[in-house]
Amino acid sequence: MSFTVHGLGVSQGIAIGHAHLVSHALLEVAHYTIAPKHMEAEVLRLQGAVAEVKAELTGLKVSTSSGTAPSEVDAFVGMHIMFLEDPMLVGAAENLIRTRRANAEWALVQQMEQLVDQFEAIEDAYLRERKADVVQVVERIVKVLLGHPGHLPPKRKDGLGTIVVAHDLSPTDTIGFKEHAVAGFITDVGGPTGHTAIVARSLSIPAVVALRHIRHVVKDDELIIIDGTRGIVIVAPDERILEEFRLRKAELELERSKLKRLKSTRAATLDGEEVQILANIELPPDATQAKAVEADGVGLFRTEFLFMSRDSWPDEDEQFEAYKTVLKTMAGKPVTVRTLDVGADKELEGASRQEDNPALGLRAIRYCLAEPKMFLTQLRALLRASHFGKLKILIPMLSSSNEIDQTLILLDKARNQLRERRIKFDENVPVGGMIEVPAAALCLGAFTRRLDFLSIGTNDLIQYALAIDRGNEAVAHLYNPLHPAVLRLIHQTIQAGAKAGIPVSVCGEMAGDPDCARLLIGMGLRQFSMHPAQILEVKQAILRADASDLTAKVQKLLKLDDPDKVREAVDRL
Repeated sequence: MSFTVHGLGVSQGIAIGHAHLVSHALLEVAHYTIAPKHMEAEVLRLQGAVAEVKAELTGLKVSTSSGTAPSEVDAFVGMHIMFLEDPMLVGAAENLIRTRRANAEWALVQQMEQLVDQFEAIEDAYLRERKADVVQVVERIVKVLLGHPGHLPPKRKDGLGTIVVAHDLSPTDTIGFKEHAVAGFITDVGGPTGHTAIVARSLSIPAVVALRHIRHVVKDDELIIIDGTRGIVIVAPDERILEEFRLRKAELELERSKLKRLKSTRAATLDGEEVQILANIELPPDATQAKAVEADGVGLFRTEFLFMSRDSWPDEDEQFEAYKTVLKTMAGKPVTVRTLDVGADKELEGASRQEDNPALGLRAIRYCLAEPKMFLTQLRALLRASHFGKLKILIPMLSSSNEIDQTLILLDKARNQLRERRIKFDENVPVGGMIEVPAAALCLGAFTRRLDFLSIGTNDLIQYALAIDRGNEAVAHLYNPLHPAVLRLIHQTIQAGAKAGIPVSVCGEMAGDPDCARLLIGMGLRQFSMHPAQILEVKQAILRADASDLTAKVQKLLKLDDPDKVREAVDRL
């Protein structure tokens, strides 16, 4: 019998294929006592399993580094290797074996649960979801300890791909699936910043996550349709539905092939308004993706990814090399680098700060100003890299002019330190601020007088304006980019920038949505920054837009107070 399940669409497109259920290790393992004379042998058994998993991951890392998988996958594999080497996981489990005389599987799972609890307490969505890394690493070790081999989906003979159905997927799983005609992913859990979402988008594979108990309601080999755009999964579709989605899939594939022709096309509206389309990147290798779609530059380089999952902060030379690599890859195009955006949930070499609500605490620029030595290191590395391209520095989560002034003072200090060392750098690096706190959007005069450009971070602006935690499933449905209050904050920021004669960009998820792109064009926005995979589709929407016509329509739309009516008006654009 055919039925439909709704989840969270995290990678667009339509996939049709047969279900392949991926089992994961049962982490409710047995607990038994080890005789004293066998304890060291049990420790060696754990170490042997860890060594086997590490060898497998190291082999996968070599294959990803050679360009056979997206850079995101390479980063995740590296992260899993780091967890294997972390004494808080394996070392602590070895201590449990010795002190509790416990079997290796139980000791490892006990330590995993402690680490997962610590990750659950983290406010930042990306960092919180890294608990999945710990679980997936432990699952791999437990499978080795229990002697359970992994299973890859079989290649299909009927021309249809394989739909991987899992509780969750690790990035290392996806590499194994690469050669097996996987058409799409569906999982019980996950979110837009989770592994499955990031990897699926990188591979352009449709994916729907957060389907709750999908593994328990789908049978192996059952026919499935995934609509990754609408977040819909259709199980056992009848012939009529199947034919409808085959047609839609063919149309989408034709559209995608046509989009590639737009790579070299200048982005401009029908009435001649030129638009800059920039790329968001996380790691230096991502700049290659931006270059491949001929982005106008990098509008957001999230530097926190250089700092994550390591025992110590990267030093000045390491950061300098990372920033220089991106600038040289972009070959003269502008690269906007955001300074470190982490919060109190990120420990600094063992030092921690306990806060009741880290999202409203010491994060982003507040954290950097509280750690001037660390911040100066990053500023010096950025200035040194500016000698190799068009660098722009972006300051996150500004809420007052005092924070801007303190940042500029430290930037001057970094310049003087480099002058003393006789190191060349661009003396006129533009400095901009992110508008992601409502207070900043309501006091723009202080920002436009001190800064060279503004960048609207819509993800946080929406979260703070609507008092909604995006990572909280109980209120996530209230997260609304088209709320009238949010749109007015964005509009007045764009207008304030135009009045002051400084550029304004949008670098949040709204920039990569073609419907929102038309809305933003009507607000006066002429600079967008998004994931490289979204660039060509947004460019197509811009090429089909008439800026003057949209401006008139958006002026009326901004007067609406009802979110539902705003949505209807945006659909009509």
